[in-house]
Amino acid sequence: MIPVLLVDDDLELTAMLSQYLVREGFDVRAVHDGQAGVCEATSGRYAIVVLDVMMPRLSGMEALRRIRALSKVPVLMLTARGDNVDRIVGLDMGADDYVPKPCTPGELVARIRAILRRTQAREAAAPNSGQRVLQAGELVLSPGNRQATWRGMPLELTGTEFSLLEVLARHVGQLVSKQDISLQAFSRPLARFDRRIDVHISSIRQKLGTRADGESWIQSVRGLGYQLLED
Repeated sequence: MIPVLLVDDDLELTAMLSQYLVREGFDVRAVHDGQAGVCEATSGRYAIVVLDVMMPRLSGMEALRRIRALSKVPVLMLTARGDNVDRIVGLDMGADDYVPKPCTPGELVARIRAILRRTQAREAAAPNSGQRVLQAGELVLSPGNRQATWRGMPLELTGTEFSLLEVLARHVGQLVSKQDISLQAFSRPLARFDRRIDVHISSIRQKLGTRADGESWIQSVRGLGYQLLED
């Protein structure tokens, strides 16, 4: 059974989600405040963490920050429906995905499984990481161990940023639609009004800096998609 940690102060919702997840083959542990969530999430016992944003003692955002400082465990955020700020900030801090509340158990399970598939694919590729290097100009990506260098220096990326940059690097010099980016990076269609790709691209741009002409290394075509320039 796949171990899942639920961190949410809504006892009724947590009980309902726990029962559903167990029926779907997951081994669930639930805690009800952010501080306890950090302790459990960084223990190394869980395949994924489902973390609510609004909690006592320690907010979900602060819990995420502390988790990311110590662990790369996948984190799925639960956010208030319509609260785009929480979603954007959470993704920018290293969350792997989010689900707006109230959510259906079926949607939560689907998102968890999608994240786990991506994680398992990365781990399966790790033994061959030394042979699987992707290079686009001065950008070098090692998909197996999720390491990146830029102009010969380590490039610190979140897991989501790496996935997005990998898609663009595989199509360097070509325009890639946001729909294709979402399918290749997240294994799901892009939802209407979903800006997570734009937010992460903005962060990646800052980390890459600008070209000699002052332009970004990642060009955008409004309404179409993004293109990584090689030189």
